[in-house]
Amino acid sequence: MSFWRRNKKNDGKKDQLKNEDSLDSPTSPSQSPIIEKDGLDPVITDYGSEQSDLSVALQDCMLALDLFLRNEFDEALTRLKSRNKDSMYHALTYATILEMQAMMTFNPEDILAAGNTMKEAQAVCQRYTLKAIAFVSFPEELHAEVCYAECLLQRAALTFLQDENMISFIKGGMKVRNSYQIYKELHTVLKSSSYVQGDNHGHFEGGVKLGVGSFNLMLSLLPTRTLRLLEFVGFSGNKEFGLEQLQEGSAEHTFRSFLCNMLLLCYHTFMSFILGTGEGDVEDAEKLLQPYLKKYPKGSIFLFFAGRIEEIKGNLDAAIKRFEECCEAQQHWKQFHHMCYWELMWCFTYKRHWKMAYFYADLLSKENAWSKATYAYMKAAYLSMLSREECQPFGENVVTLFRQVPSLKQKIAGKSLPTEKFAIRKARRYNTDNAIPLPAPPLEMMYIWNGYTVIGKQKDLTEGMLKTLDEAQQMLEQHPMWWPERNSPSQHDQCVVSLLKGLCLKHLGFKEEAEHYFTLVLCNESQIKDDHYLVPNALLEHGLLCMEEGRIDEAIKLLEAAKQNYKNYSMESRTHFRIQAALHKAVSFMWTWSRSYLSSNKQVF
Repeated sequence: MSFWRRNKKNDGKKDQLKNEDSLDSPTSPSQSPIIEKDGLDPVITDYGSEQSDLSVALQDCMLALDLFLRNEFDEALTRLKSRNKDSMYHALTYATILEMQAMMTFNPEDILAAGNTMKEAQAVCQRYTLKAIAFVSFPEELHAEVCYAECLLQRAALTFLQDENMISFIKGGMKVRNSYQIYKELHTVLKSSSYVQGDNHGHFEGGVKLGVGSFNLMLSLLPTRTLRLLEFVGFSGNKEFGLEQLQEGSAEHTFRSFLCNMLLLCYHTFMSFILGTGEGDVEDAEKLLQPYLKKYPKGSIFLFFAGRIEEIKGNLDAAIKRFEECCEAQQHWKQFHHMCYWELMWCFTYKRHWKMAYFYADLLSKENAWSKATYAYMKAAYLSMLSREECQPFGENVVTLFRQVPSLKQKIAGKSLPTEKFAIRKARRYNTDNAIPLPAPPLEMMYIWNGYTVIGKQKDLTEGMLKTLDEAQQMLEQHPMWWPERNSPSQHDQCVVSLLKGLCLKHLGFKEEAEHYFTLVLCNESQIKDDHYLVPNALLEHGLLCMEEGRIDEAIKLLEAAKQNYKNYSMESRTHFRIQAALHKAVSFMWTWSRSYLSSNKQVF
């Protein structure tokens, strides 16, 4: 049993954010949380007991999770559904699995169903937060609070996906803020000297570590100007603390260990590449994955991450084998197949096997609803790398495919996907009668997804890509008639090729030549007609190159120029994420160097 002392002035206070989230039932209980930040003075004692309903529920949910990880999806959902109306953990786990499914399909009906189920789960959690009389709370109420916070966060994610109007964004943002505040308060409870661990303490603590860790990690990745705005309304993020919390949560054998593990794997294998400079800790990812892969050798989730780890190490054949194993492991959830198809598409892109890359882009365009425009663009891009004769068996025309791209645009979270916007802008060139070909479009899109960091691990892959870029440059030089308004190849297209060649040369160790190509983009800024993303990204890559050579001051100047001097270009947010990661790396380097210098030069008295 836990005893809480509050200031009486706060006892009747309603949380406006939770009121906004009311289920509109005439019998709905008050939305006030059991924990208020102001006046909180926890004096907590847990006397323990025989196996409680909470303990039984947690054990049952962990068994259901075990079934899910063994690809027995229907059995897991059936087990959870049997108690999802009266057990907070059954309700949360059931809704979480449905949300995972919705996130992978992007099917509006799946998103709506998952949202309603998560709303019901939130109501179940809420009932437990109100079981006790004033000033007294039971251990299960703490679990209810952490489950409630998870429901809020997951509902916010679905709100962003589901609707396009500003009211939905405000509601989603309020859910996120409320969830954040609950996690902060629960973290304070855990650190209280008066808190005594009960039978299910580990599961409760794991939930807090999951929430606090994920918030800190995600917020720390945001660009500086965005983070400053969020800090103004009470948010803050510390990357190292976030990773530490998730590591601790992952190391325990609790209900949320798996989710902590998955977040860390996502960070090391995806987020650090797509939203960073590719600095994910692959060794750490392998250590995190190994115990699960040993226990669940056919588990789709773990086979997928095993493939991704091999991919970012540059071991493409091993990666392809793992992704194929993942597809063969189960046939019930095609969503896992689609995730593998996306990675297989890129693996074959890195190998320059354009026909196989097209094959997987085509599968995605037929089976997955995430971004039909992107899939169509990639199909056209791969076919553009083949001769007319090689394209014939596929029965599709390159120009026709490019022209279809704008009509396939969709909106998620009220906005067009940045990748779709990029694809549509590139495809515009094919809207004229005498369409001017794009120079190596798969290689350009590869940069958007930070693929050069992957191929940079293997010399032969990088040399092969450089050869393709040399061929593209020769084509530009040999066909000045493509640009009748000038008697020379387009400087615009030359800048695209220059940026990509610079990346290949950097990874091959030819730093001077790489720097020349990055500078070339900047020198031709006035000649760039459409792809305004090229200059800030050339500055970013030049800055990273300077950092590798220890020219930190120069690197910071280039990165700051990229951040401050350019706006309203394609993939701007992603570029700012990468700039933020690069600046963080530069500052860390300077701090490490300063400490080392002071340590080696300190006087001994």
